[in-house]
Amino acid sequence: MKISYATLCIMVTLLLVAQTELSMAVTCNALQLSACASAITSSNPPTSVCCTKLKEQRPCLCQYLKDPNLKKLVNSPNARKVADTCGSPFPTC
Repeated sequence: MKISYATLCIMVTLLLVAQTELSMAVTCNALQLSACASAITSSNPPTSVCCTKLKEQRPCLCQYLKDPNLKKLVNSPNARKVADTCGSPFPTC
């Protein structure tokens, strides 16, 4: 059974891409959003750290909205304002 060089290269590339995507998967951790606490609970603008963390945790926001302990904070008007300011609007859940 012969495998062409091109086929082998494509297979290796696909494996590397899949491995990279797995290593870039988000770990949902609501504590990562603590950098945004002052911006969400006051009129302070979000910091760059807050915006970075918010963008990293964006795929998790729907999960956080299902948690009764987090929903009130994550779904607040200020939280949505912070998300908009950071250029990371809430996903449609």
